[in-house]
Amino acid sequence: MKVLFMCTANSCRSILSEAMFNHLAPLGFEAVSSGSFPKGQVLPRSLTTLQAAGISTDGLYSKGNDAFKDSPPDVVITVCDKAAGEACPVYFGPAVKTHWGLEDPSEVQGDEAQVEAAFTATLDIIAARCEAFFALPFASLSPDELKAEVDRIASIPPPL
Repeated sequence: MKVLFMCTANSCRSILSEAMFNHLAPLGFEAVSSGSFPKGQVLPRSLTTLQAAGISTDGLYSKGNDAFKDSPPDVVITVCDKAAGEACPVYFGPAVKTHWGLEDPSEVQGDEAQVEAAFTATLDIIAARCEAFFALPFASLSPDELKAEVDRIASIPPPL
């Protein structure tokens, strides 16, 4: 199953989601990420946050939706409110679409510890949501049931 995490800039939340998903993914699952208006570079803080958590950053880069034109995803998950309101490209076809809104840790103002805490908290939320996703009984879910389940995952409270 291929999952696409979409954001506007594809430099922070979607990148963190792609990396965490692939870090936790069982065989047969793969995540990619994209942005509707890609920034062209991954925020350095996104990469250092992943590295500090022991998650590979190999192959992560900021890219647009057209990068997946020939390999459409099965599930599209928007992670920022701006991308949630945008239409998915028509070539994503019948993909299940949902929104897992995340506050943007790159917008946190404060000292180094506060910014680091915001990135770590975002990564923890993503991990909890990915774990809930992988626990779904995919073989027994219809597309409508899958949509309901991935929508429900967005409401999972952050880990304490």
